[in-house]
Amino acid sequence: MLPEFNAVIFDMDGLILDTESSYFVAWQKAAEIMGYTLSHEFCVALSGSSFAMLEKELTVFFGKAFSFQQFCELSTELWRNHVEENGIAVKFGVKELLFTLKKENITYCLATNSPEKSARECLQYANVDNLFELVICRDHVETPKPAADLFLRAAEVLGQPIDKCLVVEDSFIGLLAAQNAGAFSVLVPSLAVTEDMQRIANVVMDDLSFLSNAIKNLNN
Repeated sequence: MLPEFNAVIFDMDGLILDTESSYFVAWQKAAEIMGYTLSHEFCVALSGSSFAMLEKELTVFFGKAFSFQQFCELSTELWRNHVEENGIAVKFGVKELLFTLKKENITYCLATNSPEKSARECLQYANVDNLFELVICRDHVETPKPAADLFLRAAEVLGQPIDKCLVVEDSFIGLLAAQNAGAFSVLVPSLAVTEDMQRIANVVMDDLSFLSNAIKNLNN
């Protein structure tokens, strides 16, 4: 059951765009070139992390000799080569849901831990940069998710109190940020749902089309 709401705040990576798979490929190849092994499970655990958190976790995992700068340069080049060849897929139900929101005059935006340059680049590779007029990024706030800053800033930009916004997320870190902001969270998982995710999500839906249908039902 959804509460009364006036706006929707979306995460980007893994929810709107299938960027996570391309990130994981690039991270693993970069680590391999540097003589390290990065498992898929470890990549999954970093889903939704900020750049600073990624650096911290990789340095702890591989040790002080690990060069995060070299890793970033390699993974960025590998990622760009991958998406230039393959593009970035848009998740199922995105366009249907945005059509529903516009029809119901519900405002919305993106709120992502990615820097603005990276976020807009991803949207362009996916050919959906025209779908989101408002994009709130890591650059726009003091502290990334799981802090509340991004969602509180998004609510401010949308002109709505946070308790009148739905936050739609796919990661545990994003759900924590929604909880810290005092927002109602909708989990649409891109990866396996953990017990912690189940515990703090207000609602869990299989994909974005379920949310679209729920919104339609609210207004019928």
